[in-house]
Amino acid sequence: MSLLRVQDAHLAFGADAILDGVDFTIEAGERVCLVGRNGAGKSTFLKAIDNEVVLDSGQIQWVGDTKVTRLPQDPPQQSEQRVFDYVAEALAESGKALARYHELSASLTDSPSSATLDEMDKLQNQLDAINGWQVNTRIEQVLTQLQLPADETMAALSGGWLRRVALARALVVDPDILLLDEPTNHLDIEMVRWLEEQIVNFSGAVLFISHDRAFIRRLATRIIDLDRGHLTSYPGSYDTYLQKKQEALEVEASHNAEFDKKLAAEETWIRQGVKARRTRNEGRVRALQDLRKQRQQRRELQGKANLAVNESSRSGKKVFEGENMALRFGDKPIINDLDLLLMRGDKVAFVGPNGCGKSTLIKVILGMQEVDSGKVQLGTNLEVAYFDQHRAQLDPEQTVMDNVGDGKQDIEFQGRSRHILSYLQDFLFSPKQSRTPVRALSGGERNRALLAKILLKPSNILVLDEPTNDLDIETLELLEQIVANYQGTVLLVSHDREFVDNTATSVLYFEGEGVITEIIGGFTELNHYLAAKAENSFHSNGTKAAAKESDSNKSSQSKGKTADKGSDKPRKKLSYKLQRELEQLPKVIAEKEAKLEELQQLMNEPGFFEQPLEKTEPVMTQIAEIEGQLMQDLERWEELENLSEQSS
Repeated sequence: MSLLRVQDAHLAFGADAILDGVDFTIEAGERVCLVGRNGAGKSTFLKAIDNEVVLDSGQIQWVGDTKVTRLPQDPPQQSEQRVFDYVAEALAESGKALARYHELSASLTDSPSSATLDEMDKLQNQLDAINGWQVNTRIEQVLTQLQLPADETMAALSGGWLRRVALARALVVDPDILLLDEPTNHLDIEMVRWLEEQIVNFSGAVLFISHDRAFIRRLATRIIDLDRGHLTSYPGSYDTYLQKKQEALEVEASHNAEFDKKLAAEETWIRQGVKARRTRNEGRVRALQDLRKQRQQRRELQGKANLAVNESSRSGKKVFEGENMALRFGDKPIINDLDLLLMRGDKVAFVGPNGCGKSTLIKVILGMQEVDSGKVQLGTNLEVAYFDQHRAQLDPEQTVMDNVGDGKQDIEFQGRSRHILSYLQDFLFSPKQSRTPVRALSGGERNRALLAKILLKPSNILVLDEPTNDLDIETLELLEQIVANYQGTVLLVSHDREFVDNTATSVLYFEGEGVITEIIGGFTELNHYLAAKAENSFHSNGTKAAAKESDSNKSSQSKGKTADKGSDKPRKKLSYKLQRELEQLPKVIAEKEAKLEELQQLMNEPGFFEQPLEKTEPVMTQIAEIEGQLMQDLERWEELENLSEQSS
């Protein structure tokens, strides 16, 4: 059943239309993801559906009593308002009355008065008349479901908890359609997973905007693409959308090429000599005029950002080494007995809940924070470029070009001088946009401006604190390439699972109470670690429970022990071929690691990169091949070890 219909929607804030004859329908139970480039108008489209923005023309029709609610992007952070009252506000008259009733109830303890009792009596009658107590029960159920403290003030909550409160405010009205605009921004991984479960279990329809590809893959039942004012629907998975979108762009490019060829031929004809012009076909002239008009009206596909890093001279081979490091803030342990070694070229992702100490550890690595105890050694020749998720490096009142170029018209990039406007075009800023104040930009455009600023600075250490927020997927994929090809060291704070998987060589996982575990790989390997940990915990608890069984079960336990002893040869049940492979793998891995170390030492020698490309490229190619083989060998070793253990 259709819940919402958008028909022939038009909306423009400038020369180019944001919505150009858009049609859209959402069915009950659908989870639709809206994708598009930064500035395409995705958030504006959601606001139009929510009646916050008025269309220039067209219709938005709600079927029956369809209720639509939009998740607030930024709940009030410093408000002394109670969580209950903020959530209740979404329910208009009944919510306002309930909030006032609870406020008066709380005041009775401190200052009971007849006036308070009289007002409470009036409110009680009002709530009886509008089924307010049923609404109160609904609010309490949602708060309980989301584990929210009803009497806590908004000012006392962290960003993640504020986002949870915002979701409660949206859900409490029991909407038929839930609108979400970048709901995973600023959420840690546990909150993202929690949000996924909430949306999966939500009975209504969902229309959401997101850059988080793992989030989209988990939730979306359909993708709609907003491109140059037009909306195209792609049923099915996100991967299906990527394939169909690419095919559509190729068809468009082919049609445009044919059109341009025809136009060029007609332009040649119209420029023929006097004789040809005297006898020319007036219908053909009119057709040419139409072709010119069509060409003028064509909206070209926005190009891709051309991201690059202004790398400085190389740092020392050892970037950071810490032994037995410990750090506390008051009673809270941040780092507890941590040994950490970072080498040049490492790409380390810091993963854990908000407020766990990720930024603090980065400061320790950069020499900006001392530890309480332990040994710390910083590397040499370190030049840091720092991407701050709060964009504090950008002055909102200054233009993009002044922010990025520090007021200079010409900048130095990769050894040559460039005009600031030319440089900014690589980041998809037109000359007009480059002269626009930062405050007028969208979230994604601000992130691109900050990337332009930090990538301009010569660096050999790149610190990226939630760089993926608000970025469109195309720019996100380019940033992945930048990080992957960066020759220096990368410290990455991100909860974008696919981004971490595609860039990180290791993960520092903050488990709580100052415990930090290093895991080789990305989020996929982290999930394997957490699953194994949970399984071990389960088995451990099972063992403890078994130990408490009555004496009547001891005989069966002893039989189990005997069986265990008899099967304490897990590799016996592997086939001969697999057994031989398992035995040989450690030797193979050791040989490849030795060869890799030899090649890396060769690459680290002074003057290596001063040699011609034909001498350096084979070495680097071989290093990449061996690293890939090693990863496969290690995965195979782990696989065979698991098979071996299962057969025990």
